[in-house]
Amino acid sequence: MAQKRSGSPLDKAKLAVAFAGASVLAGVLTAGLALPAAGALGITAKNTAESFESIPADFKTPTLSQASYIYDAKGGLIAKVYDRDRTILRLNDIAPVMRQAQVDIEDARFYQHGAIDLKGVLRALTKNAESGNVQGASTLTQQYVKNVSIEQAGDDKEKFLQATRQTMGRKIQELKYAIKIEEDLTKDQILTNYLNITFFGNQAFGIEAAANRYFSKHAKDLTLPEAAMLAGLVQNPAAYDPTQHPQAAKDRRDTVIRRMAELKHITEDQAQKAVATPLRLKYSPPQNGCITAQKGMGFFCDYVRNVIKTDPVFGKDKAARAKLLSRGGLRIYTTLEPKAQAAAQKAVTQRVHASDPVASAVAMVKPGTGRILAMAQSRPYGLDANKHQTQVNFSVGNDLGTGGGQPVGSTFKPITAAAAIDGGIPATQVLPSPNKMPYPNMSTCAGQWVNTDGSVVPNESKDEKGPYGMQEAMNKSVNTYFVQLEEKIGLCPVKKMADKLHLGVQANGNKLPQVGSTTLGVFNFSPLQMASAYAAFASRGTYCTPVAITAITYGSKRLDVPRTKCTQAMSERTADTLNTLLLGVTQDGTGTKAGLQDRQSAGKTGTTDGRLNAWFTGYTPDIAASVWLGDPLQKRSMRNITIGGTYFPSVFGADGPGPIWRLAVSGALVGTPASSFTTVDIPKPQPPQDKGGKPGKPGDPKGGGLTVAGTVNGGVTLPPGFIGGGNGRAGGGKGGGATGP
Repeated sequence: MAQKRSGSPLDKAKLAVAFAGASVLAGVLTAGLALPAAGALGITAKNTAESFESIPADFKTPTLSQASYIYDAKGGLIAKVYDRDRTILRLNDIAPVMRQAQVDIEDARFYQHGAIDLKGVLRALTKNAESGNVQGASTLTQQYVKNVSIEQAGDDKEKFLQATRQTMGRKIQELKYAIKIEEDLTKDQILTNYLNITFFGNQAFGIEAAANRYFSKHAKDLTLPEAAMLAGLVQNPAAYDPTQHPQAAKDRRDTVIRRMAELKHITEDQAQKAVATPLRLKYSPPQNGCITAQKGMGFFCDYVRNVIKTDPVFGKDKAARAKLLSRGGLRIYTTLEPKAQAAAQKAVTQRVHASDPVASAVAMVKPGTGRILAMAQSRPYGLDANKHQTQVNFSVGNDLGTGGGQPVGSTFKPITAAAAIDGGIPATQVLPSPNKMPYPNMSTCAGQWVNTDGSVVPNESKDEKGPYGMQEAMNKSVNTYFVQLEEKIGLCPVKKMADKLHLGVQANGNKLPQVGSTTLGVFNFSPLQMASAYAAFASRGTYCTPVAITAITYGSKRLDVPRTKCTQAMSERTADTLNTLLLGVTQDGTGTKAGLQDRQSAGKTGTTDGRLNAWFTGYTPDIAASVWLGDPLQKRSMRNITIGGTYFPSVFGADGPGPIWRLAVSGALVGTPASSFTTVDIPKPQPPQDKGGKPGKPGDPKGGGLTVAGTVNGGVTLPPGFIGGGNGRAGGGKGGGATGP
């Protein structure tokens, strides 16, 4: 093919058309018309002008997407979350040498020309006509307009292509918008906007992110060689990437430096020294999302992120809320206490290794406030299964995470006790509590639950048989006592108390059923749910919904955030009685291994059928915490198992989660004054008096049946409300119940 010669009739025609089109635009030449094929495309002066006039003049500068930052309660950074890593700066926060370098290499006449550069257009038109190539003569203002279009396109691929397509129409549009911008903004404002929006490669949008990415410093602290390298990146961030192509990056940097010297903005001596300087990168890899959170805070970070994505206070729909988080430039301040988090993380990882066949999770809340203080688990947050990482947050339910909770065992028994005491049953209540018994039929909110298949509830040990009072039954975690207590008051009060403590809906989203085994903790809850429920005991009956966010700012604005809702779930007297009962568990009962030495602590152990789960949920007046230990898949029994390097013949809530709870809570409270519970006096129940008659047989209405007080024909004298062996069919209550402490 014959070489085209510049100056041919065809080339001159193209050049003439280009000049004609440009001159139509208000007598000002446009860089956008520097296309050698304009004549071949049928572009005329008339339709160019018409196209120009048809473009709306109301160009709007968008709100730029920025990274959002999540902080703990002391102001420490937990994580940075973004779609585009960007921090908006003011002009004075950008080093003058950076501003000058960008202008010199991209648009040296920026401060002299208007929206278009006449000399640049003439130069581009001439070179295009001579070479047959397309050379732009875009000003910084026009480049800014293009970047705005790219920003507005977001993740929409079609809009991105439209914003970057080299067409006459797009160039004309850029020009008109550039003219509008030059009318509305000063040159310094345009340059600042340009430096904040421009992409510098390696997920760095804007000069602040770029300075941090490549040199681990702020944009205001950039040196001449550093500024020149970053200014040179803009033309082609991939080709000049200093991490991948260091020589190309240095060559481009040196070009910028020489251009600055040519324009007399630096001296020749400065230029020579800068060119002789190595790149000296101090690269900081992109840190995005909760996976970058330190000290085990990834799960709490994930919880905060899910709160923002799901709460309507942050947007009308899921898409709007997600955009606010990842592109909003938010400063999110949370309730996470670093000391409590460190103590919880240390406790759970010391006692349970990430590689163990079971996992453990801890959630801590502040009684009376709902503030979440810590959230930790034995398996680290992440995606690498080879490192035993997971993104499943075992501390929360599937409403704000991916966990569905686990059966809580005997830690549910205090809920039944709270319902009974709040309904008028005294803490001195004595019940027969045989070693094992069929589940009795029980009333529900809508009728009656009937044990249709004869299911039996046993106690953990063969020597556990009553009668027992409530304190001893709580200390020993006697299953049959609490099933009989449940029968006595009915399932409806238990359900209503669970509702008040926000346990009416399980962690998997299902409603809490009303069945005989409810009190034995056969249903799924999360550590955060259990800690929040027990916190109501610590705060004398006040339940507060858990909260993780204290404030969110956006620039100078303060956004609304979800607030805790506190309600009186039970009387103060009931809560004080529960405090007394559960204080006894840590002093004389199954929870002694969890009890604290320097202050009062109360709580309850829990173990489920098959040793699949073990729990300890407890509290002081200042912290409520719940610890779960088990197989997330509910397949591995914790018998003959090594956990955290310690062998267990069989794991109970007392010896598995209990010590974790003690380490976590004692660490969280170190250095703080000890507080005390408000307690009540619970007299020891008096044994029944034998009046000489024969005790009746279970099921015989003439003896041993349900009584209120006094003597049954030929029987014994019983305390008020005493329940005998029962006289109806037993049944129901299948699976997963509490088996021991």
